[in-house]
Amino acid sequence: MRTLLFMMLLTLSSILVADDATVTRAVRTPIPPRLVVLTFDDSSLSHYTTVRPLLKQYGFGATFFITEGFDFKQNKKDYMTWEQIKELHDDGFEIGNHTRDHLGISEKTVGQLPEQLEGIATQCKAHGIPAPVTFAWPGNSMTPAAFETLKTHGIQFARRGGAPEYPYDEGQGFAYEPGLDHPLMVPSAGDARPKWSLPDFVRAVQQSDEGRIAVLQLHGAPDTAHDWVSSSEQNFAAYMKYLKQEGFHVIALRDLQKYVDPAVVPEDYRTVIEARRKSVARRNGPK
Repeated sequence: MRTLLFMMLLTLSSILVADDATVTRAVRTPIPPRLVVLTFDDSSLSHYTTVRPLLKQYGFGATFFITEGFDFKQNKKDYMTWEQIKELHDDGFEIGNHTRDHLGISEKTVGQLPEQLEGIATQCKAHGIPAPVTFAWPGNSMTPAAFETLKTHGIQFARRGGAPEYPYDEGQGFAYEPGLDHPLMVPSAGDARPKWSLPDFVRAVQQSDEGRIAVLQLHGAPDTAHDWVSSSEQNFAAYMKYLKQEGFHVIALRDLQKYVDPAVVPEDYRTVIEARRKSVARRNGPK
């Protein structure tokens, strides 16, 4: 019953804010149910050693958002090499941009964004990887002041976290609704955490219906450098097995181009966010 109520609130929020014309223009082809986008942040070594073979086993697509931040260049115990990142590309996975230094983008730092994007794009070119067309906001810090820079650098979709609809530390979020969500602020339906179990994952991916797409944010499995966003190898394997058994279609963020026109944007990206925040408040009731 609680899940049903939650889905009803999601639908109500969409009805309240939907600009039918914008949604119609945004959707290039009907969005199938159970469409999931897998994304992995921060260049964790386990992306290569643990995540890669399991995704290949199940035939899933995914996006790996690469940064040289933290101590990436010196620490190959916790982070991939560029040769391993190239192998991910050669396997057919997408390599996305997460800024050179894992720089949180705000009104104060947005002037540094061009060099941050170019730092990763240059390394991609040097290793025979196409220039990234997708971006993940580092630390889930974001500002619309960055939109023009992202577009100038060829970014078509940018993934954020579950905030501001949910507090960052909850790891919860809403599915992406083309035409309502700005394509440069695609929300995470779930941001996997160490305390997550399979029901948390299921709650996130089950939002992928009625034209909504569940975009998932994960880090390492495990993330040996950042334990606060780590997923255990056992949990990650359970998540992927569930997607396979339940018949989800699992793609990379760039593959949204098949379904969504990134040139179509809502009149005000904040409208759907505020509607969702109100739905969460109603669901939670008075404190």
